[in-house]
Amino acid sequence: MDFAQIVDIFLHLDKHLEAVTTQYGPWVYGLLFAIIFIETGVVVMPFLPGDSLLFVAGAIAGVGALNYPLLMALLFTAAVLGDNLNYSVGRRVGARVFSWEKSRFFNREAFDRTAAFYDRWGPMAIVIGRFMPFVRTFVPFVAGVAHMSWPRFMLWNVVGGAIWVGSLTTLGYLIGNLPWVKQHFSWIALAMIIVPGLPAVFEVLRHLLSRRRKARAG
Repeated sequence: MDFAQIVDIFLHLDKHLEAVTTQYGPWVYGLLFAIIFIETGVVVMPFLPGDSLLFVAGAIAGVGALNYPLLMALLFTAAVLGDNLNYSVGRRVGARVFSWEKSRFFNREAFDRTAAFYDRWGPMAIVIGRFMPFVRTFVPFVAGVAHMSWPRFMLWNVVGGAIWVGSLTTLGYLIGNLPWVKQHFSWIALAMIIVPGLPAVFEVLRHLLSRRRKARAG
């Protein structure tokens, strides 16, 4: 396996997970843990698979190729530890982040949108944001920048991680191997990205309309 193949598997494990599980067996648990931890814990890596990976992992557990209780425990731990790391980095960076410009390593626009989303929903953004690509990676970072207290953050972090991992992995476990689901998985994966992201889209539109009204009034 060359480097390009390794990168492709890492970035698109949801598409390759069945083959990787067959070939590498128990080692796949470590890979799943790493990807969920990095996707939730490293603010410059929001493009890794999240929702679809949980669903596919659950589906593979549904046919007995992965241990369902072990899978749930590992993914939940990775999600909680990842958010905690992201929060810690955001808290350490603090207000300096507002002077950062958009670059290949930091998406300033995504940060600004997530900050607006966090201002609107407060701690609930940590739970709701779990189901939104990009927002999921930036919300704990924003909470750290905003200096939310660590005990309060961890409460919502644990609740959000349990709901996110528990719902999507269990859903895959229960229905992921149905013929209709397997035939239309690409559309289901797309829905997992679009539907949960609608509240964030509406929030951005509301924010833009509010700014426009203030500009006209001024």
